[in-house]
Amino acid sequence: MGVSTLRDLAEEHTQLRPADIDHLHRIAGDWQLLSDMSFADLLLWAPVDTDGTFLCVAQVRPTTAPTAYQDDQVGRIVGGPEVAHLEVAYRQGRIWREGDPVWYGDVPARHEAIPVRLRTADGEAGEVVAVVGRDTNLSTARTPSQLELNYLTTADDLAQMIADGTFPPPRHPGETTSAPRVGDGLVRLDANGKVTYASPNAQSAYRRLGYASHLVGEDLAALHRRLANDPLEGTDAANAVLAALRGDAPPRREIDARGATVLTRALPLMPAGVPIGALVLVRDITEVRRRDRALITKDATIREIHHRVKNNLQTVAALLRLQARRVAMPEARVALEDSVRRVASIALVHETLSMSSDEAVELDTIVDRVASAATEVAATEVPVGMRRKGSFGVLPAEIATSLVMVLNELLLNAVEHGFPPAEAGDEADGAGLTAEASESTGGGDPLAAPEVVVSAHRFRKQLHITVTDNGRGLPAGFDADSGGNLGLQIVRALVTGELRGSIELRDAAGGGTEAVLVVPLARGGVDGRSAS
Repeated sequence: MGVSTLRDLAEEHTQLRPADIDHLHRIAGDWQLLSDMSFADLLLWAPVDTDGTFLCVAQVRPTTAPTAYQDDQVGRIVGGPEVAHLEVAYRQGRIWREGDPVWYGDVPARHEAIPVRLRTADGEAGEVVAVVGRDTNLSTARTPSQLELNYLTTADDLAQMIADGTFPPPRHPGETTSAPRVGDGLVRLDANGKVTYASPNAQSAYRRLGYASHLVGEDLAALHRRLANDPLEGTDAANAVLAALRGDAPPRREIDARGATVLTRALPLMPAGVPIGALVLVRDITEVRRRDRALITKDATIREIHHRVKNNLQTVAALLRLQARRVAMPEARVALEDSVRRVASIALVHETLSMSSDEAVELDTIVDRVASAATEVAATEVPVGMRRKGSFGVLPAEIATSLVMVLNELLLNAVEHGFPPAEAGDEADGAGLTAEASESTGGGDPLAAPEVVVSAHRFRKQLHITVTDNGRGLPAGFDADSGGNLGLQIVRALVTGELRGSIELRDAAGGGTEAVLVVPLARGGVDGRSAS
């Protein structure tokens, strides 16, 4: 069967409403907890029609016990005696536990069926919309330990809450996983908030926080307040426990103490609507948080370096600008001003990196700023429009820096040499993208407004860029491989060397000139990412 997602299966084969399917999604997102504590496979069965046929739309295997099913059951449509227990739970709205063990091949298994209710908008128990099959592999059956007994007791409470429509709780924004899990550490509280059971992993987690005694009998909320380094953090963690005892499902909380960090998740236990205590899952995440802090420190250091590089480059540009004003020779002044512009374009990239969380640059904004600057500083009296088509997306810093310098040169040359001042005529010294000799091979529409267009699109892990102007075009005899001024020589060196790409200069189809660049995006294992 090609369709395999819960939503697709339910929409294609059942009469479930969107709200019903959303509730089944919430169950499937949080039922690993129930599976692990039950030591059983859970299968989510949705009714296909009124004659007792059911479709398996989701399945989860326990991490604490062997599975009862070696094969995937999702997509199976079953009717008749095999699903009689599901029919009882669905029709009567009660958990079905009677019946003898069944065999799946050579695996003996115990069947249970838990009705899935969706509560109404006013909080009342609604109708049964599906059934959770809880099937336990009995081949390794033995006398359960204290841990297993506590797991099974809590699992039964959660199963009743599924039948009541009160489990799983709504997920809080930003919480995308069900961690911590059962195996990380489990604490069970009575209705007064006192610990009645703590698994060995839970006991170890609290020992890392500085609590060496046994947890049983402790008021967990009060303990959270005492242990936390930060009083506000301790109060939040304590309030989460108290909220679960009241029947709410609070967000997860972290507790920091003695250099350790423990993540806690408190869940209410209220089978049949009666608050009987809470389940608190805990996970020692000290090493995870230590790595997170190291990465944050590293990222902050890198951003500070980029900020300082940007400042230093701006200082260099300012010094060159001052020097240009003191130079009497026009050629030297122009060369210094070109250097100012090139340094400023590199500073733009570092400015963006100083505000980024990784070594990647959203290039569209920088290209737009470079294009705007090119029209402002170009030595031409003709007003030239600048436009960008498509998106460069997000690029690694090593590509972005060289590419911005290339575009800066191409855009400035397109403006200066594609649209020389009218009185200068053919005397423009055509040293760039569109001119190198006094005679042009043609030109764009003389009535069209002067314009330079930068186009970008991605194709097969390559970035294709075209810089097109509708100016006077390339001069006769222009050598695309060796012609041009210093700016074009810089462009060729950067494109073929740093960017490992290619560049072609040619006459544009509608008149004018275009430069076509192809830049590979995969550099050292880092791919450029498309703009989101």
